[in-house]
Amino acid sequence: MKKETSIRLLEQFLPPHTFHMVAPYFQNYTVHLTLTHERKSVLGDYRHPTPDKPQHRISINVNLNPYSFLITLIHELAHMCTFVHFEHGHAPHGKEWKTQFRHMLIPFMGKRIFPPDVEKALHAYLHNPAASTCTDTELYKALYRYDEKKPGARLVDDIQINQRFITDDGRVFEKLEQLRTRSRCRDVKSGRQYFFQGIVEVKLVRANSVMACVNKRTVR
Repeated sequence: MKKETSIRLLEQFLPPHTFHMVAPYFQNYTVHLTLTHERKSVLGDYRHPTPDKPQHRISINVNLNPYSFLITLIHELAHMCTFVHFEHGHAPHGKEWKTQFRHMLIPFMGKRIFPPDVEKALHAYLHNPAASTCTDTELYKALYRYDEKKPGARLVDDIQINQRFITDDGRVFEKLEQLRTRSRCRDVKSGRQYFFQGIVEVKLVRANSVMACVNKRTVR
């Protein structure tokens, strides 16, 4: 398959009219791009060339929405460009990478590529880009609005006080208090209280569904 043909596959994952802005990086460098299934701990990854694998290697989760995909792609391409300029003489997310990432992302700003709420959060994020967009609460929440979600999926920050929700392991909680970055919640079964980060995804359920779930966990 010709390189240009394989690059075109990227277009379906990116926001409209942005492919031509990222294509030159793949034309100017030898990049092996892998689109992978969802990974809970990472959105994307970069590996520099080695003697046995002489190409730049980038992987990105294929389940990301177009805006998250573009930001993650630029994040990893910035790692590549930083390595090209400094090789091993820089910290992974140090000032060299931060400068490169800003330089590469700014051309996408102010062109109505991102929704207004995402662009606003990006402006703030670019003052001090972090290792992951997940570490910036406002940017994460803005991008989450455009994810394809499972029925009932919510962030803990979006759960109302006294509402109940179910976590991935099937435990039922009731939200008691909203703090600045966390929420105080009560395990409905044990009565013990826990603090949840606001960007944790949970499933909101109705009262009768909660009781059914609690009974199912009690009777085994």
